Amino acid sequence: MILNIWFSAFRYLCKVFKPAFLVLFGILIAGSGKAQQYGEYTQYMSNLTPLNSAASLLNRVGSVNSLYRAQYVGIQGAPNTFIFNGNIPLNNIASSTGLIIDNDNFAIEHQTVINAYFAKAVQLNSGDFLAVSINGGLQNYLADYASLATTDPQFANNVRETKGTVGFGILYYTNNYYLGLSVPQLTFRSLGVGSAIDDAYFKNHYYFSGAYLFNNEDSGIGFKPAALVAYVSGAQTVADISGTIYFRHILGIGVDYRTTSEMAGIISYNINNIRIGYSYQFNSSSSNLDGFSNAVHEITLSYFFGKDDSANKDL
Repeated sequence: MILNIWFSAFRYLCKVFKPAFLVLFGILIAGSGKAQQYGEYTQYMSNLTPLNSAASLLNRVGSVNSLYRAQYVGIQGAPNTFIFNGNIPLNNIASSTGLIIDNDNFAIEHQTVINAYFAKAVQLNSGDFLAVSINGGLQNYLADYASLATTDPQFANNVRETKGTVGFGILYYTNNYYLGLSVPQLTFRSLGVGSAIDDAYFKNHYYFSGAYLFNNEDSGIGFKPAALVAYVSGAQTVADISGTIYFRHILGIGVDYRTTSEMAGIISYNINNIRIGYSYQFNSSSSNLDGFSNAVHEITLSYFFGKDDSANKDL
């Protein structure tokens, strides 16, 4: 029943707003392919700040957001990610500041990145804004080879390293759409020389993002197509494209497609100042890992300090 409603509304909105869709989808021309992504997560359309801290200015109230992402559930050492970000609005100077924590685990490898950021918006005209942000912090990497309990001398010592990080973001936005470019973590050299993780993980990741929000306040229904393109030097580009329908700013139902042949179903629920989200991502091709499901579960929880009455509260 819900899926029928979703697809019927999707077809109608595609027909009515076809020109706007063509503009948005233009950012996907970069191509497709697989690449290890820094900070990869499915529900980017609900919280873009960890990938572009300038997006913290889309909400005019403070918030704290958490995300947990687990892949290959039930397999020891399977990848999992925890992301936390919180922001404080400085509306009197059209700015915001906050903190982002990203913790990734994969087998014996563990990486934690902590960044503080500051974002500033400049009003171009009555409804257009250009925001820029800068972030800086620390990245800690550990390869726990000692836990392997092997007699091979090459794996006798752990690999541990800490370095500083810096990144930036740019976002052009209005009440119903945004376009952004960001490099959340500039990398000038490899981290963790013994890493088993794909080398692309330690290269600069460039993110191109965009979304358009269609609101019909009379019916209480909104629709938001969104896209995210990740570019890494020496690797093929990965693109996500999604569509979400919002019912009276309370319930959100959406789908996401990644050009690595992965799809996801997404649902979110807003009650008072709390937003809860869940996504289930799966491989749409026939490939798997020795018969194991490679489904990815992702849970988000957000709390907003105050009520955002702006027109772009679903953006």
